[in-house]
Amino acid sequence: MTKKILVVAAHPDDEILGCGGTIAAHARAGHEVHVVIMAEGLTSRSLQRDAAAQKTDLEQLADVARKANALLGAASVTLHSLPDNRMDSLDRLDVIKLVEAEIARVVPEVVYTHHAGDLNIDHRIVHESVLTACRPKPGHPVNSLLFFEVASSTEWMPPSSAPFFAPDWFVDISDTLDLKLKALACYDTEMCPWPHARSIRALESLARWRGASAGVEAAEAFMLGRRIVHLGKA
Repeated sequence: MTKKILVVAAHPDDEILGCGGTIAAHARAGHEVHVVIMAEGLTSRSLQRDAAAQKTDLEQLADVARKANALLGAASVTLHSLPDNRMDSLDRLDVIKLVEAEIARVVPEVVYTHHAGDLNIDHRIVHESVLTACRPKPGHPVNSLLFFEVASSTEWMPPSSAPFFAPDWFVDISDTLDLKLKALACYDTEMCPWPHARSIRALESLARWRGASAGVEAAEAFMLGRRIVHLGKA
């Protein structure tokens, strides 16, 4: 039976920044990876822009998200249109119900999402909403819940202000790092020049460091939120 994976990210490019190499590794292993992006990821930067131009930019960003994830081998990409960097203005239950609907649609065994201690408010709300949607009720399909880091958000939150990202789960992406970097390059309007933390060079350096920390060429790092193991009956 094919393993189903769900990635829940706040904005377009978060999914590649956080676990792009892992998405590609799952796809290569024959797993079915579904990516859900909750917020539109653009309008907070352009409050004075013409509405028609803004709509065009959002459509282009959505096309880029589909192209980047297709490059990694994702089975589907679903883009919602929650307000960028304003998810704290929404009723939390509405966000949770949206995540619950995606879990019901995909029925994943594994869910990847944001870490609790990110600087970005949307990242934190997505984290909390996924946690609630994945509460371990009897019969719930999710048995592994993992939290990823997002460069220029996770490390920008001072450790005295929120839970610190201390990875305890590493995925070897030595064979898929190039795909991750190509997918990031698709998001050319989101990437920044070196030495910004969200630059191609910085992301490759992070992958190399996480790999060295685990004894491999390149890795992505996660924190384990929950792992339920079903060993079966003797």
